[in-house]
Amino acid sequence: MKKALLALVIGLSIAACPAVYFLVGPAIDEVQAATLKILLIIAGCSALCCFTAGELTRNNSQMDKLWSILPAVYTWVVAAKGGMQPRLVVMAALATLWGARLTFNFARKGAYSLRFWSGEEDYRWAVLRSRKEFQPRWKWAVFDLLFISVYQNALVLATTLPALISMRSEKPFGAVDWIAAALMLAFIALETVADEQQWAFQSKKHRMLAAGAELDSLPEPYRKGFNTRGLWAHSRHPNYFAEQCIWASFYVFSIGAGVGVFNWSVIGALLLIVLFMGSSNFGEEISSAKYPLYAEYKRKVSKFVPWFGTLDD
Repeated sequence: MKKALLALVIGLSIAACPAVYFLVGPAIDEVQAATLKILLIIAGCSALCCFTAGELTRNNSQMDKLWSILPAVYTWVVAAKGGMQPRLVVMAALATLWGARLTFNFARKGAYSLRFWSGEEDYRWAVLRSRKEFQPRWKWAVFDLLFISVYQNALVLATTLPALISMRSEKPFGAVDWIAAALMLAFIALETVADEQQWAFQSKKHRMLAAGAELDSLPEPYRKGFNTRGLWAHSRHPNYFAEQCIWASFYVFSIGAGVGVFNWSVIGALLLIVLFMGSSNFGEEISSAKYPLYAEYKRKVSKFVPWFGTLDD
């Protein structure tokens, strides 16, 4: 059932991009088409590298390492091809700020190495890889190719499409753009706070466990196994909430460019929401199996939007 649902989501995603383009518009011109070709070449090379390195090393976090880097590359290519218009430069600068922060957060977990194909793998890939649905090994290789490497690279590119659709705009940088920039900065700040709180909690917990303590013997709140303080008291995934809002805010720039309130570049932000729904569900499935109190945490605390309910209520 889950495999069929995943295939359905991926199939609908592939169909949605051209459908939204033709049904909603606007059409791209020759300069935008040429720029998109460059972006597609970069994405294609990235997908090939991710798949090859992932299969050879059995480390499937290759795309995870590039997730925070590629949007900056894409937006600066668009800015350069668009004549370094103020709107495009601001969009590229914000994508770079977002990417630098996220890259740092991933790097301190040991994800990057001088041997670029090595580094710490996201623990969720190992859990997923061990499931019977991906046995024998070739089934995982197909999943790696189609979802991890191709689909995720396409999704990352799609999130930056508001820059592409804005590159031929003659409308000056205005109030809507200022709102988009302010929102994006606010949500980057929110994501930073959430990640710092999680890093502090997990680091201290693992230091105590490494010293020989048992989870049940740790002081509160560490004995629960998962963070329930700060933003995490009011949202099970405040970082995911902020991440989705960042790219929704990025889309607002296309509205400021005068291409319409609803245009085809929204597809990236929408598909990102779908991805985080699936990713969060899988992560919570793992947490529920490890930590007895997590079921109650799910029942009492909002999944994404920070809200009033807490585990202690």
